[in-house]
Amino acid sequence: MKKRVAALISGRGSNMTSLIAAAKDPAFPAQIALVLSNRPDAAGLETARREGIEAVALDHKAYATREEFERAMQEVLLAHNIDIVCLAGFMRLLTPWFVEQWSGKMLNIHPALLPLYKGLHTHERALADGVKLHGATVHFVVPGMDEGPIIAQAAVPVLSADTPETLGARVLQQEHKLYPLALRLLAAGALQIDGARVLITKESATTGALISPDL
Repeated sequence: MKKRVAALISGRGSNMTSLIAAAKDPAFPAQIALVLSNRPDAAGLETARREGIEAVALDHKAYATREEFERAMQEVLLAHNIDIVCLAGFMRLLTPWFVEQWSGKMLNIHPALLPLYKGLHTHERALADGVKLHGATVHFVVPGMDEGPIIAQAAVPVLSADTPETLGARVLQQEHKLYPLALRLLAAGALQIDGARVLITKESATTGALISPDL
């Protein structure tokens, strides 16, 4: 039985699109059963509908409190029998109550190598600091912003001529590979949370390294 996944978005949902594409593989252990947005004008809603996926908008501005909005989201998720929630550009901070409902079952992708560069403007900050490697991280969601046990990371070299836009484009390419990988591992039951760490069953014993600059 494939796990039923909800992708939460606030905009175009490019990472949502990568999850939808991956889930088309009959061997993928999850299906994208719902796309839920806090913005009725989110472009990703129409993308989901074109793919035949249920798409629901709950305008957060229509609710008096953050808790009321999240309880409405929870009702929609439960009504669709969702097993896993994937935050895919969902630009709302979540309360501890909502996070607790999905403990160990909610993922987020962040455009940086956590624990570095939590929050916004990650590419600008990486360039300002002069780092040579930057990247993306998929992690379990906990109440702290951009915290939680790390499932997978992908690194890209930072080039001398990079701008936030060029660096961000290369990171985004890796995000689209990384998020489906992390979801596949979770849906297949291959992840175990051990404190701050995530243990992966049948992990490959790679000894290679990404070095930048590679001269």
